[in-house]
Amino acid sequence: MTLAAPDPTRTVPLPLREQADVRNRWLTQRLLDVLPELMDRAGIDLWLVIGRENNEDPVLATLLPATWLSARRRTILVLHRSDDGVTPAAMSPYAVGQFLPAWSPEEGPGLPAEESQWAAVRRFVEQADPRRIGIDVSASFALADGLSHTEHRLLTEALGRYADRLVPAEQLVVSWLETRLPEEISALHALNRLAHTVIAEAFSPTVIDVGRTTALDVAWWIRQRFHDLGVEPWFHPSVGLQRAGVPLAPVRGTMLPAVPYDSVIEPGDLVHCDVGLTSLGLTTDTQRNGYVLGPGETTAPAGLRDALRAGNRMQDLTTAELVVGRTGNEVLAAARAAASAAGIDADVYSHPVGVHGHGAGPAIGQWDQQDGVPGAGDYPVHADTVYALELAVRRPVPEWDGGCVRMAIEQGVALTRDGVEYRDGRQTELILI
Repeated sequence: MTLAAPDPTRTVPLPLREQADVRNRWLTQRLLDVLPELMDRAGIDLWLVIGRENNEDPVLATLLPATWLSARRRTILVLHRSDDGVTPAAMSPYAVGQFLPAWSPEEGPGLPAEESQWAAVRRFVEQADPRRIGIDVSASFALADGLSHTEHRLLTEALGRYADRLVPAEQLVVSWLETRLPEEISALHALNRLAHTVIAEAFSPTVIDVGRTTALDVAWWIRQRFHDLGVEPWFHPSVGLQRAGVPLAPVRGTMLPAVPYDSVIEPGDLVHCDVGLTSLGLTTDTQRNGYVLGPGETTAPAGLRDALRAGNRMQDLTTAELVVGRTGNEVLAAARAAASAAGIDADVYSHPVGVHGHGAGPAIGQWDQQDGVPGAGDYPVHADTVYALELAVRRPVPEWDGGCVRMAIEQGVALTRDGVEYRDGRQTELILI
């Protein structure tokens, strides 16, 4: 039976079988259309990705067929750049999807009898004769540091004199993980829409019984809702409260909300959530804010609405500085300088999303590192990437007797050659509860 190619933007989540078909098609397209340019950019002629069952290189999952949920025994993938593109080959006890079988524990057509797995790697390298062999080691990016100590030792022993050609594949790994197909960006639009829908449900009387429901209750409801819908969070959802009379507290150089996470939600509270889901091998990361109406209120206090508008303004200032070729630290410094000029007290801590929630790519600050992030912050911005535009502004609220609110917002954005585009829009009005 032939299955029609599903459209991942039609609805999410897709049935598992359709998800597998989508992910396998994306992998084929990425190997054909994306990887050659990335290998050229990194100056890598041959890329080795090696992992063992229960100790996988983080990159491995992005190269395996969708029905492979982990490595099997020792799985060695070889990606060779040539004039014809990239040849994907596998030294594995089992067939690996789009990868050509280059070794088998048993004798087969074109395969030497009783050849060890590592000897097959040496044979392939000798035949390809690459100048630079990329391996997954990195001091700056954990996602690019997946080659274990044991596998590194066995590899260098097997390669002999060719081990001198081993180089860190950090740039290649980061580029592979951060670069998105147009179809993947479209799917992330649908996934962000799903996240927004669940948040809207959570911030409603269906879930919140004001005066009885706690912030922790809402966080668990969100997690259960994702599970029931067939998607899973990549971190446990958080729901926090701010209210008049409870000042922000100093934490590691910044000011954070101080209402306990298990507090009962009361009228007049600002309710904030941070959620992220995963489906189709992609992730989202979203923060939104709601206000619990008090007796006689029909809208949130003007001071809170002004704080959200300041957050939207800070989003504009940050996306204006998100320019291809700049490093994450340069984007951060420019955005903070623009905020200072505009009189906005803000922290910026945006990051790539895609395969992983805190993805590989340029770090644009961290909530407790506003002067730049050594290593990851020095990586440049590229097109065809997706970010969680994450930041917070602090403003006094007249209706709270001048007490300060920290308005934290986060929204997925795609950076293409056409500029920055929000994935399913951004929050410009507080959700009224």
